[in-house]
This record gives sequence, structure tokens and C-alpha cells, in this order.
Amino acid sequence: MSDSDDYTNLDHVEMSVRELLTEMKDSSEVIVDLAYASLMYNSEDMAEKVHDLEEEMNNLKFAIRFKVLMSSRTKEDAKQLSGLLQVASAADRISDAAADIVDLLDVPLEKRPYLSDMLHESDEKIRATKISPKSEMVGYTLDQLAVEACTGCKIIAIKNRQGWTYDPEDKTKIRAGDDIIVRGTEDGYSRLVDFANGKMPWEFPEPDDEPEELSDEAINFEDEEEEDE
Repeated sequence: MSDSDDYTNLDHVEMSVRELLTEMKDSSEVIVDLAYASLMYNSEDMAEKVHDLEEEMNNLKFAIRFKVLMSSRTKEDAKQLSGLLQVASAADRISDAAADIVDLLDVPLEKRPYLSDMLHESDEKIRATKISPKSEMVGYTLDQLAVEACTGCKIIAIKNRQGWTYDPEDKTKIRAGDDIIVRGTEDGYSRLVDFANGKMPWEFPEPDDEPEELSDEAINFEDEEEEDE
């Protein structure tokens, strides 16, 4: 999609600049993870999702440009807002690079043996595992499990009978038989595999601390409200 085509799409214009930048940041992280995962597992489905995200990033880039143009009234405004355009352009370049990465799928496997070696040398690797029916992860949402906090691995995709879910939301539930693709360290992945296989009980996050006691002023205020009633 060209920049000129972006100007016909106003889907994101109603979002705030903060929301747009946050969306671009999150998308740039996901798109890189999926690009590498598509090469690791030779997945055309993931490659297609990468191209979809690249198009989405173009729309977000346009929306930020639109916001900046509408907000700039003086030279000083333009100078301050130019930083936003630089951030948006950087995120857009990341998405373009991810799209270039997945294009390597067109190269026959025997002509790209270096890719596996290169990916395995990184500190954080892309790996996959399956959720066993014995796992205590089954039936809980990603938010309840806090997988990344407990294992150091981020779930970037889940595959079940309905197909793939990319960048799953916190409310997504883990089901027996799910295939999950994660990004994380070797130790974190080994730990996650033990949880996923049911070899270790899941270590749920500690509950939040007890709420602080109310101040004397707050107690007096509540007492006065009760008397008024």
C-alpha cells in the first residue's frame, strides 16, 4: 500500500496521539516476533499476518500525520510535533523490515540454512510448545496466569481448533491441546514447558497487598456521610 492510498483510510483518525503511538509500538513488537516465527516454522499463515500488520501500520502512520497536520499552527508547534513523526516513521520502518524478512519464505529451505543458526544465536528465541490436559494452565486467562512475569516468556501466538490467534489479549483462555508460540530465554522456555506439560504446578502471582488503612480524615468523612443518611 502506498502513502497516497493511506489518505483514503480514516479508521484511526479518531484515536488520540498517545493511543496511536502505543498501538504502533505494540504492533512493531508483534510484527517482528511473527516475522521470525514464520521463518522458524516455515509458516505462510504467519507471513500473511505480518503483511496484514504492515498494512495496518501504514494506516496508523497516516493517522498520526493527519493529527500532526491538524494540530500544528506555528513553527514552534511544528518543531515540537516533528518528534512524533520521527517515532511513527521508525515504527513503520520496522514493519517494512519485518515484511522483507517473511519474503525469505520464497527462498527454498535448502538455500537458507543460515537462518536457523542466526536465530538460535539470539538471547531470546522463538519456540513452540503444546498445552497438556494435565497442565494447571488450562482454563485460566493469560491475565490470571501472568505468563511473562512467571516465566519470562511472552506468548505471541496461540493455535487451537479455530485457527491462529496472534498477539492474544489478556482475556484469552488457555485450553488443553493449544499450541503456543513464545519469545523468551532458554531458561524461561524450559520452565514454561514444564508448566505446559503438567510436570510442575503453576505458580500463580502473589495477590496484591492488603489495602492501606483509611486516614483519620477519610474515616471521619465516611462517618459524617452515614450520619447524614
